[in-house]
Amino acid sequence: MAVAIDQPVADFEAPATSGQTFSLSGLKGKQVVIYFYPKDSTPGCTTEGQGFRDQYAEFKAADTEVFGISRDSVKSHENFKDKQQFPFELISDKDEAVCQLFDVIKLKKLYGKEYLGVDRSTFLIDKEGVLRQEWRGVKVPGHVDAVLAAAQALNKA
Repeated sequence: MAVAIDQPVADFEAPATSGQTFSLSGLKGKQVVIYFYPKDSTPGCTTEGQGFRDQYAEFKAADTEVFGISRDSVKSHENFKDKQQFPFELISDKDEAVCQLFDVIKLKKLYGKEYLGVDRSTFLIDKEGVLRQEWRGVKVPGHVDAVLAAAQALNKA
């Protein structure tokens, strides 16, 4: 069953960079931003990641952890993270289990061809593991600022 606003997010585990295994339940007591992106080292995904990187201190000040996730391998994520100097971990979802949980696999079109791809989406989960806000079909410009404002407001609530 896919996630829903104001409902607890089912716990999940997935491999992440820095040799970690991401576990949502391991982050109880912290707000969590999970942003799904299509592919490592592509222009839009790099720009979005850089936005989260550049605002990372503000997210931490709002007691919020940031994680990026795509279907790329951990090795690809490690290269992307190192090259862009991301201070947060990237989660690998090669089997699409987490993508299914968050319902971010959508039919897309590129040069007239249809394919199933990751719909750029971001989710804000509160300290109790409840989904409080979601952004789907994200356009990169201004997005990180909107997520940061929501995280700051939720942290003060």
